[in-house]
Formats: sequence, C-alpha cells, structure tokens
Amino acid sequence: MFPEFEVVPAVDVQDGQVVQLVGGERGTGKTYGDPVEAAREWIDQGARTLHLVDLDGAFEGERANADAIEAVVDAVDVDTQLGGGIRTVADATALLDAGVDRVILGTAAVENPDIVAEISDEYPGSVLVSLDAKDGEVVVSGWTEGTGLDPAEAAGRYEDLGAGGILFTDVDVEGQLEGVRTDPVERVVDAVDIPVVASGGVATLDDVRALEAAGASAVVVGSALYEGAFSLEEAIDAV
Repeated sequence: MFPEFEVVPAVDVQDGQVVQLVGGERGTGKTYGDPVEAAREWIDQGARTLHLVDLDGAFEGERANADAIEAVVDAVDVDTQLGGGIRTVADATALLDAGVDRVILGTAAVENPDIVAEISDEYPGSVLVSLDAKDGEVVVSGWTEGTGLDPAEAAGRYEDLGAGGILFTDVDVEGQLEGVRTDPVERVVDAVDIPVVASGGVATLDDVRALEAAGASAVVVGSALYEGAFSLEEAIDAV
C-alpha cells in the first residue's frame, strides 16, 4: 500500500453526485457533478488511487450510493478505497470481492475493533481504519459523535489488529481550504509502522509537501482540486 507518496483525489458521493462538505457538516456541501466523470478526470491527470466515500452511508449507517460507487469502480483501472456505511464483515468482503481494493472502516472499527482482524485475516492489507479527529478526539457516525479515543493510541491498537493502514482526517480543518496542521499527523505517524493517509485542510501545494514531510504515505485531496486551487498534475509534480 503506497510504496511511494501519493496524492489521492477524493470522490465523495451524496445523492448520487460528487459533493465536498465543509468540516463534515451536513448541508454545507457543494456539488461537482457525476462521480464517474470526476473519477475519469482524476485518472487522466495521473491518479493512481481514488478515495471513494458514500457520504449518505457515513451519516445513516448503511450504504446509500452503492450504484454510483459501483459505476466508478467498474469504470476505472486504478486502486480504489471505499468508506461510508460499511458496518459488517459481510459488507466489507462483498465490496472486496466486487473489486474494491481497500475498505475504510470508521464507526464499525470503533464499535467492534475485532472486525478489523476478521477482515484482515481473510484479506490481508485490505482494511484502512479511519480515525477522524475533532478537538483531538476520534469522532464517528459522520463526525457527529465523540468516542473519547486518542487518535495516536487508537492507531497503534488497530495496527495490532491487522489494519493495513490508517486514514487520519483532521476534521477541524476539513473542507475549509485554510491549510493543514502537521502536528496531529506526525503523532499518528510516530505511533505506527503501517502507512498513514492524511486528509483534511489541504489548500496549497505547500500543504501537500508539508504532509509528505510529516511522514504521511499519501494525502487525500478534495475541495482544493474541485475548486481549482491547483491541478492534480501539479500536486503530483510537487512531491
């Protein structure tokens, strides 16, 4: 997983359309069209991995954009990682069997940590545990519920359970195009030996470089790409 640092474009889907939220808040989204068209555009610009999220699934607890997500997976020939509404081993294994390369588990991993081991035993390296932090605390259920978990400590526990990587999202800066904070990322990177994918707040090419320097194995970029702050090609060239 991520042998070299990657810039990974986000394709977040709500009501069948690409949407970027601000700070993870429902109702703050801006729509950017068809997910398949967006995915193809990012691949044309050099994407080697796509980050897919069923936003409705994240909030409601069950996958709500399965058809739109499936259309993207069927249309592309790069790695895909998918999160949002994946709550059971059966959900995860069905997606992996259908061609998704990695499943992203957030709420499910917090509520039932053993699910990480169950999936990883059958599909090694296929689980990316999502640790979304708000005010220094892991939050779940679409970033609406606190857990009391410290992100770095939690990352170490999930590594022990067989997680292939950690997706760390800094919710406090997510979608705001105001820059990243590297200290929280470095704490998680220092806690584990598996890849850490950073997300949240990227606004400039310097932010991309800063996350690489902080030790992240990849960075997920959403709003900055959709708003044209820089192109994916520029971001790839920058690192």
